[in-house]
Amino acid sequence: MEEKVLAFLQTIPKGKVVTYGQIAAFLGNPKLARWVGNALHRNPDGEKYPCYKVVSAGGKLSEHYAFGGLSEQCRRLQQDGIVVTQGRVDLSQYQWNEL
Repeated sequence: MEEKVLAFLQTIPKGKVVTYGQIAAFLGNPKLARWVGNALHRNPDGEKYPCYKVVSAGGKLSEHYAFGGLSEQCRRLQQDGIVVTQGRVDLSQYQWNEL
């Protein structure tokens, strides 16, 4: 199932984010959001599998982002054109809903 999570990450367009819950729902069980977070923490390649595009249901960035922490996740999102304000992104503007 982790392979499906990693493959899903590669489909998220530039300038968009998804939530842990969205990925869990895509996998068929919306209650697996915490498991998704653990799977992302084991991501073997942050460049190939852009887990920086995954945020909490409230748009909050991860304090434990596996590839450099909160500031690095923020930097990568901003490089994608996503505005980050006080550690959050505006899901109404940046959430990818084309699942």
